[in-house]
Amino acid sequence: MNAISLMLGVTACYTITSLSDKYAAAKAKFDPDEFTFLMCASMSVFLAATLPFQTIAFSLTWQSFAGVALVALCKQLEFKMSVLVLKEMSAFELKAWLGVTLFVSYFTDVFMGENLKALRLVFICFAALGLVLIVRSDKAEKIHYRKIILPLLLYLAAKFGYGLTIRGFSDYASSIMLLLPGLVIVALLCLPKVRFRSYSEKPKGTLNVVLARIPNAAGMIMENMVIGISLSNYSLIQPLILVTLFVISLIRRETCSKANIIGGVLTIAGVIGFQFCG
Repeated sequence: MNAISLMLGVTACYTITSLSDKYAAAKAKFDPDEFTFLMCASMSVFLAATLPFQTIAFSLTWQSFAGVALVALCKQLEFKMSVLVLKEMSAFELKAWLGVTLFVSYFTDVFMGENLKALRLVFICFAALGLVLIVRSDKAEKIHYRKIILPLLLYLAAKFGYGLTIRGFSDYASSIMLLLPGLVIVALLCLPKVRFRSYSEKPKGTLNVVLARIPNAAGMIMENMVIGISLSNYSLIQPLILVTLFVISLIRRETCSKANIIGGVLTIAGVIGFQFCG
């Protein structure tokens, strides 16, 4: 599969997951440890079921174990911080903020050997400008950033750090052998703080989170394949999810400001242009 097909597949899977996670964070009101444990435990089961179809490689070196530890750290931060952030902002605005990783990811690819192309930078600027407009829309201005600025920054760092870890440690372990043990570690770390009674008290929220891990697991497998191609393509997945959420909001006839509409168009132009100018 080529990069675009993989990115579209990840986008479809993660859009479903994003909408479900918003419900779990805002309405089911799981605390970060309960939410993270439920996610990691259920996703580990689904990922383990795919092992017969995966490339399994793990060298008994300190680099492999370091890669697993870094994946665990990134995923723990990502899941826990997303719960805190999604209580204050929508999945739409959260994806917009991930645009700040576009430039970092591209220059990381250049550092790793990709040729620097000015036109690609132009299209990244298009996408970034679109994301800024979305974040600065009237809806986004109602967000109390003082409450979530630290969790938001940690979330962004975790998303970029995950891609960098999978790419940087690929010579020592396959992506599934970094991801699956990492998720198991996160689940075990959360276990002592979990109140299992809360899951039975919130059966609908629990079922939503668990079922959403099926497309989430599929998306993670394809996402790791995208990372293997380039970090830039990995960072562009989030804007694609944002655009999908934007289209869904239009279909639902939700109120969208001019900034949202212009931002959505610019983001689409940036993502498409980046793919076809290389």
